[in-house]
Amino acid sequence: MTAPLAIIQGASKSFAGMGRPALDAITASIAAGRLTGIVGPDAAGKTTLIRLMTGLVLPDQGDVSILGANTRSNPGTAQASIGYMPQRFGLYEDLSVQENLDLYADLQGLSAAERNSAFDRLLDFTDLGAFRARLAGKLSGGMKQKLGLACALMARPQVLLLDEPGVGVDPVSRQDLWRMVQALTSEGMAVVWATAYLEEAERCDRVLLLNEGELLFEGPP
Repeated sequence: MTAPLAIIQGASKSFAGMGRPALDAITASIAAGRLTGIVGPDAAGKTTLIRLMTGLVLPDQGDVSILGANTRSNPGTAQASIGYMPQRFGLYEDLSVQENLDLYADLQGLSAAERNSAFDRLLDFTDLGAFRARLAGKLSGGMKQKLGLACALMARPQVLLLDEPGVGVDPVSRQDLWRMVQALTSEGMAVVWATAYLEEAERCDRVLLLNEGELLFEGPP
């Protein structure tokens, strides 16, 4: 049996002003080559759990490890294996598609040869090749999500974290996102898709069902 790529062990997180923990002693794992849904209503703790896995937020108690690297004691190693697409479009709208890709390639430290190969691969994968010169702010909601996905995949991560990628996206673009995610999992990548929609949860291999910071269920949908 293949070891999980991400392990969450007894992770809890609280924020000031909340009457309860955002996450309460969550224990779960994320497997390679599988689409894992983090499912729950608003304020269930989905985004907090994803941010714990990125290392952007540290747990108050418990631990999170990505490919054996603890996000608390070894954050750089953990983050090097992760691609992250936040819920809100996080790219520069006054830059073109190509300029956003250039920026992410710079941040990832890709060489000239590596970035040219990555650009060709990602633009083909996301069908954005014809829009390289278009400003990101002029893209449709679905195309913005595809650009965000391309940037998240720049350094070929082993774990891809998607925070509610289907929100505000038209049905055709949402189907495109599913197609791309399924292609990634078939190559062995672990993909996490956070969602409040049960019809999206049904398409996942496994689900983590959250409510008010508690894990109610982990298993097949």
